[in-house]
Amino acid sequence: MIQKLKKWLFKQPERPHSSGGKRGSNDRRQTPDVSKPLSCALKDNMTMLNQRMGHSSDFVLRSWNNCHGNPSLAVGYIEGLIDQQLLTRIVEDLANDIRNEAISDLHDVTWLKDHITIGSVTCINNDQGLIDAILNGEVAFIIEGSSRAFAVSISGGSKRSVEEPTSQTVLRGPKEGFTEDISTNIALLRRKIKSTELRIESRSLGAYTQTRVSVVYIQGIADPDVVQEISKRLDSIDTDSILESGYIEEFIQDGVWTPFPTLNNTERPDAVAGGLLEGQVAIMVDGTPFVLIAPITFFRFIVSSEDYYQRYDLASFLRVIRMATFFLALLLPSVYIATTTFHQEMLPTTLLISLAAQREATPLPTLFEAIIMELTFEVIREAGVRMPRAIGPAISIVGALVLGQAAVQAGLVSAAMVIVVSFTAISNFVLPAINMAGSIRLLRFVLMLLAGSFGLYGVLAGLVPILVRLVALESFGVPYMMPLAPFNRSNMKDLFVRAPWWKMKKRPVMIGDVNPVRQATEQESYAEQAGKHGRDPMA
Repeated sequence: MIQKLKKWLFKQPERPHSSGGKRGSNDRRQTPDVSKPLSCALKDNMTMLNQRMGHSSDFVLRSWNNCHGNPSLAVGYIEGLIDQQLLTRIVEDLANDIRNEAISDLHDVTWLKDHITIGSVTCINNDQGLIDAILNGEVAFIIEGSSRAFAVSISGGSKRSVEEPTSQTVLRGPKEGFTEDISTNIALLRRKIKSTELRIESRSLGAYTQTRVSVVYIQGIADPDVVQEISKRLDSIDTDSILESGYIEEFIQDGVWTPFPTLNNTERPDAVAGGLLEGQVAIMVDGTPFVLIAPITFFRFIVSSEDYYQRYDLASFLRVIRMATFFLALLLPSVYIATTTFHQEMLPTTLLISLAAQREATPLPTLFEAIIMELTFEVIREAGVRMPRAIGPAISIVGALVLGQAAVQAGLVSAAMVIVVSFTAISNFVLPAINMAGSIRLLRFVLMLLAGSFGLYGVLAGLVPILVRLVALESFGVPYMMPLAPFNRSNMKDLFVRAPWWKMKKRPVMIGDVNPVRQATEQESYAEQAGKHGRDPMA
């Protein structure tokens, strides 16, 4: 009997199951899911709204009386989510017409819809639709004697203005970045791609947050199977909240147990527009400036938007440098540990004597020395990010210089180790994609442990599973290592180096490309065309 009583007392309540629907299969509210039709009585609808909104202080519900003193029209909205000036103009016109008896029959909802000329107007016939419209920042107009209401989209409130991106800066190129408002982000994208083929499919995810999520693609270029798969994965999300695009990324990504990202994120509208024109699909989430791009391949994380805004020879040179720094950031500490611990014969004699002299007073093995220095740098990096902006850079510089110099003078670490760790950290920051740089940081510690235990054999033993995993990964059906595995010659013009624009006739080939041609013909430069016809290009 006592066991049954304990079981009953500590029994956890069961969570309701998803009910599905067009707006996403994640509707797990504590309120009933069954929508009820609106009442014809204005007072009943106002009572329902006050009860459902919990008499919240930021919820405004006002009514106007007709010439006979009876309530005839009510307006409901949430402060801070709507444009107060536009609402004032609409309400003043309606109130004047009601007092002047310009509206002979308020049951005529068509007149009200035609009278509201600002913002998009949507007709609503149930209570849940009315609540959702108000929570999404729309203004609800309820009429006495009618079982229908109208939701007017005049969103406003405080928003961050369009500014330069902070995580992906360029020297040449657009300086505008996405904001936290999804409507502003879509407008920025529309300015880049002025085509009727640009498709935007929206849905709401999160049982409590009801976050607006939009799938953006170009019809005729994007693979319909990829678009359908992304929409299917989004609709399968069943969670309480979506507060950032990182939530979406973890729910829909391929290869959960892998450090490599299978979706890219960016806050640059030009990067998203370029991806859409190459057949990719963008996922925009309200409340964050970071937009997800899929499908993605490994080599796209090495590419910067600036590569396409400057000369192809300079862009190719910088791309080769990024690829080299990728391997340095991943392998430099582990190779140093392996050679100084197990394979000293590989080093030149002069260098070996110099390293041995530095390590003579160092009490720790090379492996522990490297791990301590790497962890110290990670702590300094996190402190620089979390500290207030005014003192963050000072903390980073002072911490790196003072601690590094003090550690060398105290004999805790060697000077060569400080150089290796510092250059590795700098190489890590060269990569334009932050998520790929984070993956390298994690794998670097694994390779360091293997190098300290088994030498270069351990490094190779760690690299082989990494390469196998890279080849086996897919991003929404597209091989992660494409165009190397499987090999595709046409994509080599924009891989390790970038060919001139007039040489790139086709888009990067992905599975199911329906429109691979980017230019009518493979054009030639003006100088080449003039040379064929015997003309002087400078004439």
